[in-house]
Amino acid sequence: MENPEMPKISPLNHQEYMRLALSLAHKSMPKPTNFRVGAVLVNEGTNEILSTGYTSELPGNTHAEQCALLKYSLANSVAEEQVGNVLPAETVLYTTMEPCQKRSAGNTTCVERILQTLPGVNSGIKTVYIGVREPDTFVAANAGQSQLEAAGVICVYVPGHEEEILRTATAGHQSD
Repeated sequence: MENPEMPKISPLNHQEYMRLALSLAHKSMPKPTNFRVGAVLVNEGTNEILSTGYTSELPGNTHAEQCALLKYSLANSVAEEQVGNVLPAETVLYTTMEPCQKRSAGNTTCVERILQTLPGVNSGIKTVYIGVREPDTFVAANAGQSQLEAAGVICVYVPGHEEEILRTATAGHQSD
């Protein structure tokens, strides 16, 4: 189902999808305790934007990937843990920052959320497009990409937005 509020992006235009994710990150309030991240779920086969999310979009200490997956699960009347059963076969995720593999607040990590989609009917999210690696600000040496790749998820860096992504992600942080 086409969302009239979403921009029309040409198929496989990774730069434009990353720009959309970055525009979502700008919606997140700057805080010293988190990164401002944006995420976009896309059916690469039909070029349809399935869902979007950004840091703290939903109540609680929510991450961008978490918001996108939760909103999609709610729109399809399934529990978030079962979202892999309703994701189209060619679903990919664009995220401005490497998905987290450790959370300080006790929430399920974004890596775990992505991996939960894999046993789904259509095999879940098999490709994640990433804008930047997660800085060591909150969790040293994030191994999100490594964990995803070990599970067979392809991680692809989309270059060209690193400076703006990091500037946006760290807005509200103390500068040295």
